[in-house]
Amino acid sequence: MKKYDVVIIGAGPAGYAAAMRAVDFKKKVALIEKKQLGGAGIHHGALWSKTWWELSREAFSLRKHGEALNTGGVQFNYKKLKSEVQKAVQERMDQLEHHMHNINVSIEEGLFEYIQGNAKVKDPHTVEIQNFEETTQISTDYIIVATGSRPRFLPEIPIDEESVFTSDGLDKLEEFPKSMVIVGAGVIGCEFATIFSNFGHTKVHLIDKGDRILPFEDEDVVKVIEKNLEAKNVLIHRNSRLIDMRKEGQMVAYTLEYTDGSKEVFRVEKALVSVGRVPRYENLFEEGMDIKIDGRGIIDELTQTSIPNIYAVGDITADISLVNVGELEGRFAVERIFGKPERPLIYENISTIMFLSPEVAGVGMNEIQAQNNGLNYKVVSIDYSCIPRAIAMRNTQGFIKIMVTDDEHQKILGMRVVGEHASSAIQAVALLISMDRGIRELAELIHPHPSIIEGIQECGRMLLGKSMLKPAVLRQAMVCKTYEKGKYTDLIVV
Repeated sequence: MKKYDVVIIGAGPAGYAAAMRAVDFKKKVALIEKKQLGGAGIHHGALWSKTWWELSREAFSLRKHGEALNTGGVQFNYKKLKSEVQKAVQERMDQLEHHMHNINVSIEEGLFEYIQGNAKVKDPHTVEIQNFEETTQISTDYIIVATGSRPRFLPEIPIDEESVFTSDGLDKLEEFPKSMVIVGAGVIGCEFATIFSNFGHTKVHLIDKGDRILPFEDEDVVKVIEKNLEAKNVLIHRNSRLIDMRKEGQMVAYTLEYTDGSKEVFRVEKALVSVGRVPRYENLFEEGMDIKIDGRGIIDELTQTSIPNIYAVGDITADISLVNVGELEGRFAVERIFGKPERPLIYENISTIMFLSPEVAGVGMNEIQAQNNGLNYKVVSIDYSCIPRAIAMRNTQGFIKIMVTDDEHQKILGMRVVGEHASSAIQAVALLISMDRGIRELAELIHPHPSIIEGIQECGRMLLGKSMLKPAVLRQAMVCKTYEKGKYTDLIVV
């Protein structure tokens, strides 16, 4: 029986990152994957869908500026676009495979082994691997499980990945549908609503059980996204509940019940079910193993499970399901096992981006979270119309919003950016949050000009009472308030 220092099950972002960190420690590591190197993050998730998003943005730009660019009435070929997306996926796959297969040559012979097969943890030190040829067992000191997640299925919806899709099956689509309903108005649902509406070939319906999409985000953020979706002819079903979905010939019929008790039937060509993801741990552990699991995933304490030498990272845990978080957890788990982490595993300064129209980036708390935690805070925002780079881009839709503690330290609680280049504005603030620092450092930095991040600097200066543009004058474009005991008060009255 082969013996390893650590066996990692799942070669998605979390598992791959863990394996490469183990190599740093000169440990003998086996990385086991039953399906595709890179996991859903490459093939159905972040890379795949964001390549579609990038192409759709360019397509919408051509549609929007068609008259000026002499591209009016342009049509988009789905098969050619799909081929371009597949090329992007293959590029990343080729890079990872080249890296993986040459790691022993470049670093040290025999440290790393990639094994294709279905893995099962038989006991805390034994993993069984089943493939087409044989079933073998290997021995290990430590195990890291990183088997990821799969789309959540609803029993009343006839998902067949032909007419009714999940995000994992959407790559089987062969042409733009004339109409599509998306069940679920969270991040993934809204991203696909953005993608399909950008191309202009699909009438998109979006089902939202509440009175607005993205219920976890602040209202000012949501208003911009809703406005843009509806401007692209997206039909948002608000305050509605899906009570029936069925296939009728070549169409999909669905029935909605609204909060007032009324019902309505709609028919579309395709449906996408986007109601979250669930951890993938079926048949992963031998029956009787004392691994603690709840409805959200494997329960862990800073990546360590209830069995001391078994760790869990990425979507399989009850933590945040993001690629960057999975990679962070994978690296952290290895550092806990073989060394001492240089930094604690914290989630307060994790940067996120939603690929919508426009893009939305965030770090730390939003206002909903701060209020739910009973915090008093100061909040400032500046409209993109006040930022020279946005004016130069001829796209001033969006804003930057920063929250800080309502005290003399003004430590940063969180930031949201809605608009072009949103993700480029996040990292400095994420660093300050992780350092538990205030807004003063950010306000005094010299930012490149012209750039979107100059808006962050102006927000900081507003909080310090020394902004160049005065919120008392530009009341529609600049906001500076305090929130205390459920009420907003203007912070600057000049």
